[in-house]
Amino acid sequence: MALNFQPIYVLASGGERAIENLDVVSNNLANVNTPGFKKLILREMSQYLPENKGDSSHLFVFPRFNDTPVITTQGNLIRTDAPFDFAIFGEGFFAVETPNGIKYTRNGHFLRNGDGFLVDSNGNYVLDTQGKRIQITDITYPIKVLDDGSIYVGTENIGQFMIKNFSAVRPDSESYYVPDTQKNAVEIPAKYSIKQGYLEQSNVNGIEAMIELINAQRRFEIYGNLMRSLDQMEQKSNEIGRA
Repeated sequence: MALNFQPIYVLASGGERAIENLDVVSNNLANVNTPGFKKLILREMSQYLPENKGDSSHLFVFPRFNDTPVITTQGNLIRTDAPFDFAIFGEGFFAVETPNGIKYTRNGHFLRNGDGFLVDSNGNYVLDTQGKRIQITDITYPIKVLDDGSIYVGTENIGQFMIKNFSAVRPDSESYYVPDTQKNAVEIPAKYSIKQGYLEQSNVNGIEAMIELINAQRRFEIYGNLMRSLDQMEQKSNEIGRA
């Protein structure tokens, strides 16, 4: 008997989507304690490939990868009282100068390096609204940051955080984000307030992520069991056909 490839292709494609879902959920769970991390979700789509024109019983239907959008909902704020910890409450990202260009982050755990420049935990420079590195040369006076990101050393205004927002972003390395050019991302207004002495937590719910991981594992197992069952059925069908 002829082997029907349609269910095999469908199950194989579904199994591949299950593996992708496992990767996404595992990544979310691994970053549940990463400040400013934004959750990813896997979106799928169905693709129809007409094998026999006009015969609706012979249409190949595949679960296909669509995209993994970043969910930019607000994470909880935790109080640290550290003078160089900052959280964005609202929309937008801190702009950071990296060796590979400007990137964006919600992780406001900053430090003052040996030259007095404000840097992130990776040692990259935090930028002001003029695109310049923020330097704090005198720490004998208190450092205060207003809601709009204006930075004061004593009574002197030394700059303002560059906060950018985009219609769509994609994750980059080291907890950075960049505009998603595949979605034709454009800059949009950033509505925010800066909270000094706070850090934004990941917006991943650890319990929900664990449940999603279990469901993703079960989904993968189901596809594997179905493929094994289908293989056994095909073998039995062939044996009956030979008889």
